[in-house]
Amino acid sequence: MSLEGNTSAANGMIPASPPPPVQAAGLSKARIAGFALVALWSLAALGIALYLVAAWDPDIFWRYAPRYASGLWITIKLVGLSVILGALLSIPIAIGRRSGNRVISSLAYGYVYFFRGTPLLAQAFLVYYGLGSFRPELQTVGLWWFFRDAFNCALFAFTLNTAAYQAEILRGAVESVGRGQWEAASALGLTRMQTLYKVILPQALLVSLRSYGNEIILMIKGSAIVAIITVYDLMGETRRAFARTFDLQTYIWAALIYLSLVETLRVVIDRIENRLTRHLKR
Repeated sequence: MSLEGNTSAANGMIPASPPPPVQAAGLSKARIAGFALVALWSLAALGIALYLVAAWDPDIFWRYAPRYASGLWITIKLVGLSVILGALLSIPIAIGRRSGNRVISSLAYGYVYFFRGTPLLAQAFLVYYGLGSFRPELQTVGLWWFFRDAFNCALFAFTLNTAAYQAEILRGAVESVGRGQWEAASALGLTRMQTLYKVILPQALLVSLRSYGNEIILMIKGSAIVAIITVYDLMGETRRAFARTFDLQTYIWAALIYLSLVETLRVVIDRIENRLTRHLKR
């Protein structure tokens, strides 16, 4: 044994292990695939840009730009109203899902199961075409004025659909809050309902903010189906413009508008989340 080894052992010190060998620099297969995909998407974006420049027709643009703006407003109004109304409806549904009453919990589960398990397009058709078969009954109860409008039918179907998804988002967020929060609120003398609205829901909504953002994005993209039931939203105006011009750039404009709308919403949600969770990053 060397003198240096004897000294280390005498001092009670463990000799340091040799440093790991330095791997040779190089690109992994995953990184190469990533660069290839980025290059492919960049070429696709460049090709679309070159096509729009080559096929640019200012007459078509200025003729249909106001209609695109009108369709965009219809899309925003439809999605905004359905998300707000769906959020209000999702609260009692989420409470029903967590209810100890088997009848209430079964009804809430059946609602969520149906609207999450069937296509949104089928639901819109059921409301738009199905309720038309009950026109005399709807006139008797005074609801035909609402369901004879295609926009109202789309709003009704979208509200019922997003309420089911938001109920599950809210239920999962509520269950993610620790049991200790309920116990602490009970020790302070708060009722179960006061605990839910003043203690649990604020924390649950913070947890579910990203999920709510994803649901709104899905609703924006799913709203294009209302063009099939004669609602002239953004996609409806796009279809009408293409039917009169047979110019592919009309659909590219619509895709870019949808992309801009979704990206704007994503940035807003990111900033709201960063603002609300800034105390967690300190």
